[in-house]
This record gives sequence, structure tokens and C-alpha cells, in this order.
Amino acid sequence: MAKSRSNPEDFARPLRRIVTALIVLLLLALFLLWRIDSPRVERFRSALIDTVVPNMDWALLPVTKTIDMVEHFQSYASLYEQNQELRRELQQLDVWKEAALQLEQKNARLLDLNQVRLDPKLTHVTGVVLADSGSPFRQSVLLNVGARDGIRDGWATMDGIGLVGRISGVGQKTSRVILLTDSNSRVPVTVQPSGQKALLSGDNSTLPPMDFLDDADEVRPGDRVVTSGDGGVLPAGLPVGQVVMGTDGRLRVSLSADYQRLEFLRVLRSHELVPITDPGALVAPPPAPALTETDPTEAPEDGAAETATPAVTTGEPND
Repeated sequence: MAKSRSNPEDFARPLRRIVTALIVLLLLALFLLWRIDSPRVERFRSALIDTVVPNMDWALLPVTKTIDMVEHFQSYASLYEQNQELRRELQQLDVWKEAALQLEQKNARLLDLNQVRLDPKLTHVTGVVLADSGSPFRQSVLLNVGARDGIRDGWATMDGIGLVGRISGVGQKTSRVILLTDSNSRVPVTVQPSGQKALLSGDNSTLPPMDFLDDADEVRPGDRVVTSGDGGVLPAGLPVGQVVMGTDGRLRVSLSADYQRLEFLRVLRSHELVPITDPGALVAPPPAPALTETDPTEAPEDGAAETATPAVTTGEPND
């Protein structure tokens, strides 16, 4: 029996091939049109875009509305999460407010009892952060205060919350601050309330570790870390951060300073630094004075020749 010619598949297959060929030719023509670099073709492209694109708003409207709905839903979800987070923070702030009031009253009583006088040298100069030269190998910032403002090497810098670093390099109008997170930073600290001494060593991470800790068993996560003042470079009692347990099992410090928003820094005029004029004497005793050579032609004075020249014995009997 002969195959019927009225089968729709017999007509659809050639039609699909023709439509596919036309679409490929159209796409190829558009590609060539957009690739030709000619003023005349550029004018034609501009006229084509002005004619077609404004009339395609109706086709893009469903897509635009769908995208807006998704963005609004995401914003509502984000607002709900932020609202919950703010409620939790308000509860914590209420607890901290009560603790702060108690500490303020206790501090006022102690100051009145002991007649404590705070160090008048702890004044400060506020500088604006000009540039952040943070990198995987060096972490420091540049301030707009320098030698003309009395800034000196080694002075501590704070952001109003905690210690940020120390001055390391002073120019006439600018100065550089090496951050606590820099690998070259070493700051002696004290862990409170246990009073354990340690060395805060930067390792280019946001959680610098504590080295040379006296007794790690006395330190707990959440303990307060302040500067110890050892070495006479930084004043004691400056807030640094809190102890946390790192992923590597080491005790690290979560810094109080907000390193993501360093806009203004306070440079503390802590004390007068004593310049080091003899670095060798710090690690070795001073060298002995060199012996002066005497001229053999000069005559000795007061029998110096007799004492300087020892008697030589030959082992033979004297006559």
C-alpha cells in the first residue's frame, strides 16, 4: 500500500528546515552588521535600534515585573532578618547598659576613695585616614598628621573604641600607622582578669594570635585584652579586644577597633620617647677599651719598663 502524502509530518520537517535556515541567516546577518566598522553602517544600526527597542517594552514588561517582585520579596526577607537581629541587639544593649552604669558608679567611688589623678600626658591628635595600603603582605594606613603636628614614631593610635596600631614612619605632613594585624606588629598585652602577660603578634589576619602566654589554662574566650605597657613604647591599659578560640586551636584576639571603617584615628601623645643611641648595648656589654701601643723609643716613666717587661728565666744558675 502506497504511503499517504497527507501526513502532516511530511510537510512539517521541510518547513522546520527552512525556518531554521532563515533564522541562522538572520543571525549571521545581524552579526556581520554589528561587526562592520563603517559610518554608514553605524547610522543604520542607530536607526534600527531607535526603531525596534522602544517598541519592545511590551515584550520586556513581564520579565521586568517578575524581577521587581523577586527583588521586593528578597528585600522584605532581609528587613525581617534585620528586625530580628536588631531586637536581639537591643536586648544585649540593655544588659550592657546596666553593666556600664554599675561600672561607672564603682569607678567613681574608687576614684573618690583613692584620689586618683589621671596621666595628663595622655592627650591626642586626631588625623584623617588618607589611604589604606592594605595588602596580603603589609597592612598599614596613612594619616594627614606628621612632624609639623608633633607626631613621633611609636605613638599609639586608636579609633575611639580600641587600639589600631602604632606610628611607624613620620613625614612632615603625613605619618604611617602599622596596624595590629600586620605581620611586623608585636605588642605586649595583658589578659584580664587573670593578669596573664602575652605578646600579640600580627599575622595579616583579622584575628591575631597571642604568643608567649604565661599560662594558657588561666585564659578563657571572652577575657578582655589590654596593653601591658611593657617595653615603655605603648601606655598600659589601652583596650585591644577579647580572647577567642581560633579554628587552628590557638588563642586569638578579636580586635575592638573597626578595621572596616577607619576614617579618623587618634594619635596618643603618651610620653616622651627616649632615642636609642647605642643599640649594641641592649644585647651585649660595652666593649673593653682598646690597649694603646707604646713607642719603644720613648723612655719609661717611674719604672714602667720594669713592670711592663717581665723577667725571663732561662733555667741556668746565676753567677
